[in-house]
Amino acid sequence: MSPQWIAVIGTSSLAFALKYIGHSVPESWLAHPRIQRINALIPIVLLTALVTVNAVTTKTKIIFDHRVAGLAVAITALVLKLPFPVIVIGAAVGSAIAYHFGY
Repeated sequence: MSPQWIAVIGTSSLAFALKYIGHSVPESWLAHPRIQRINALIPIVLLTALVTVNAVTTKTKIIFDHRVAGLAVAITALVLKLPFPVIVIGAAVGSAIAYHFGY
């Protein structure tokens, strides 16, 4: 068996075990207010990490290109509490302008 298949089977088994353990957690533990606050923040943290990694990396290199300009526009629009469509369109336009001018 190749190392890739061992890795696939191992990670699949680990994912199944974690999911099974997650379903076995008592309801009283999950009802704790601190746990609920943490669970509310997990999707935000994961999405932020995904956006950041996609914006500043290409394969194995860290780069700053037009995507960072779009991200900066989006963050500025978020700070100004603009509507979501304005944030998305602004980020796209900011990224396109930076790409056009070669940043």
